[in-house]
Amino acid sequence: MIRPHDPIDLSALRGHYPILAARNYLNSCSLGALSDRAEAYLEDFQARWHTMGASAWYEHWWGRLALLRERVERLHGASPGTMALLPSTSAALSTVIDAVPEVAAGATGLRPDPGAAATLAPGGRPTGVRRNRVVMSELDFPTLAYQWATRPELEVVVLESPDGVGMDPQQYADAVDERTLFLATSHVFFATGFVQDLGELAGIARRAGAWSLIDGYHGPGQVPVDVGTAGVDVYTSGPLKWLCGGPGLSYLYVREDRIPELRPRATSWFAHHDPFAFDLRHFEYQDDARRFELGTPALATVHTALGGQELLEEVGLDRVHRRCADLRERLVEACRTAGLHLRIADDPSRRSAIVMVAHENPKAAVAMLDEAGIIVDSRPGHVRISPHVYNTEDEVDQVVAALTDG
Repeated sequence: MIRPHDPIDLSALRGHYPILAARNYLNSCSLGALSDRAEAYLEDFQARWHTMGASAWYEHWWGRLALLRERVERLHGASPGTMALLPSTSAALSTVIDAVPEVAAGATGLRPDPGAAATLAPGGRPTGVRRNRVVMSELDFPTLAYQWATRPELEVVVLESPDGVGMDPQQYADAVDERTLFLATSHVFFATGFVQDLGELAGIARRAGAWSLIDGYHGPGQVPVDVGTAGVDVYTSGPLKWLCGGPGLSYLYVREDRIPELRPRATSWFAHHDPFAFDLRHFEYQDDARRFELGTPALATVHTALGGQELLEEVGLDRVHRRCADLRERLVEACRTAGLHLRIADDPSRRSAIVMVAHENPKAAVAMLDEAGIIVDSRPGHVRISPHVYNTEDEVDQVVAALTDG
């Protein structure tokens, strides 16, 4: 059974990740390494399934769900009751987007005529303009972009990056106006590692009366996140990557004062205020973010997510963030010394532990590194290297040497 553990020192951390004994694993941006702590939680889940069957739900698994929500709320700087568990980012985004009143009205044919005053500007002044515009960046992950492709009632504005690496906040400020319904973009860009300022994004959206909707899947676990202080309306993340919890789960944050105005159309018995009433004739939403949940979650991943995050918390998230930054800067310096070209932010404060190394044949380079026992990934024109807290300086130096020799 799972019991509390003493704080872990970085020197002892590596032993908790079996893959590191055999491989130089530098691909946490795709999938965080599996730890023995996550395996212990998974074994606990399996043992209770074997010995208790369905009764484990009432004595243990409901508590595990509540514990995970509480832990991810703390990690994200979120208020209690503002995080929901969903099967994927796509499901989380779709569920919350379709619950926004303007989207729901448009999809059901209830939207006013184009000339009608469909919304109010900040302060309550009628705008006389429909809010049906989405502003995003060309650097965002396709999952975010595809949300709008199936909603023709929404107009999408895709802003170009001035340098192919990041965005200037002024670009959003210039594009977001009284016609904008969503400022939808990423916390950390998946193909450049550029870190955007959540507070700036939230402020730009708020001043225009729009929603700030942030895809944060590449952020938590490697860079600090504080959605409460930033003031964003919606933030999605999950345990797959830097939180080392595995696939099959996503986290959805909705700002506390926004929750009551959202009535999801895709729903489940978990979203019901009293799920065990089994009342087919009356549906009432949960008061908190659980109203966005879509039924029985992947309990196996719930358990591995608890174990993966617990281990990082015992190291200390501040230490994790600093270690990721230190390894990143060592990698950047080593690459530049070796004459390799990088696609990263010029400003170190805008960099994450995602480092893009230009290469004429990145897939071949990834295969070559794999043969040498080094696991990385590729994106068009680049080898993507993503060290985490459990990596060492020697492992960073090794991948640079292998790329240079190859």
